[in-house]
Amino acid sequence: MGTTQGTTTWHSVIERTLTGLDYELVDVERSAAGLLRVFIDRMPGRSYPTGEAEFVTVEDCERATRQLQYVLDVEAVPYARLEVSSPGLDRPLKRPADYERFAGQEVNITLKEAFKGRKNYRGQLLAGTEGWRLALAGEKGEQALDFSFEEVREARLVPVIDFKGRAGKATGAMQAADTDRGVDGGQTR
Repeated sequence: MGTTQGTTTWHSVIERTLTGLDYELVDVERSAAGLLRVFIDRMPGRSYPTGEAEFVTVEDCERATRQLQYVLDVEAVPYARLEVSSPGLDRPLKRPADYERFAGQEVNITLKEAFKGRKNYRGQLLAGTEGWRLALAGEKGEQALDFSFEEVREARLVPVIDFKGRAGKATGAMQAADTDRGVDGGQTR
């Protein structure tokens, strides 16, 4: 293939490599200092040698890094440092396929041009009749914003953080320990 100096060429090399590993390329950032930052995500319904998990693991990033280092050297893509990571809890939605995949979830969108004096909206992403719809609950009752993919400057998932899972396990462990010590509902037996 030769030297890949053009943006689309090195970008396609990265995307092709990650697709071969069953990862989705979410985004690529390249700095003037030579940093090449690659954001990957797992594809739904796929099995991974790094284990079963809903989100990208450290092992996924290591696996992708090793393969990308090899391919980027073979393709003579210049970079000083490579970083591979997950897209984070507030994953960006970059392509129409991302909108389809995350339909039904809460998102933040920023429009290219203001609508009714606002560019930023938050709501549940739904498929519309001709494009997309954002259900805006809580703002003057039930309202919706219809928009097309082309009207959006940026879209990101709203992070969902659930500490109950860990707290529930800790509470169960404390109750078991209390039972072993003869403590029942705060009263000693």
